[in-house]
Amino acid sequence: MLAFTPKMQLAIRFMVKTHEVYQKQKRKGKDIPYISHPLTVALILARAGASEDVIIAGILHDTIEDSVAHKRVSREMLDERFGATVAELVGSVTEVSKSVPWDERKGEALEHIDKFSNDSVLVKSADIIANNAELLEDYALDGVATFERFSEPKEKTVGHSLRVIERLLAKWPESPLADDLRNMASLLSNI
Repeated sequence: MLAFTPKMQLAIRFMVKTHEVYQKQKRKGKDIPYISHPLTVALILARAGASEDVIIAGILHDTIEDSVAHKRVSREMLDERFGATVAELVGSVTEVSKSVPWDERKGEALEHIDKFSNDSVLVKSADIIANNAELLEDYALDGVATFERFSEPKEKTVGHSLRVIERLLAKWPESPLADDLRNMASLLSNI
């Protein structure tokens, strides 16, 4: 069995086009290419022993949510290129439109975790671990100024992450990423 498959290579190329080629997307408030995030998510999933489709969903997890209007990525497009499993996983972790107010959008995403499959829990767990590891690193360097990059204050941003972690752990306590989630919650609680 191949560790790096042609399907993974295709997913990386698709993700790079979506985030880098079409919009030069950067990490929030930094001059770091956005593509570093989905690659980190995929690495976490690979280390957790995830299947090929779950790793690919990790690579593609933000493509629907973050694609530009003239190059809109849809669930159907992912289904056609990567299969129904990948399309379903990416769709499951995709938030509603960013035009919806933050509290409503985040609340709906939180409630949706209760309907996740174990594979969706893995993808979302890797996403929350990657995002918050970067947040903690930035906080160690820049302190509270880190949160000036976010649309919501520190308390709401960190509070939401902690609620997501709690919900993910409740949904699948035996997840291969459960210890990482508990560790992340402990670290976030101390900032």
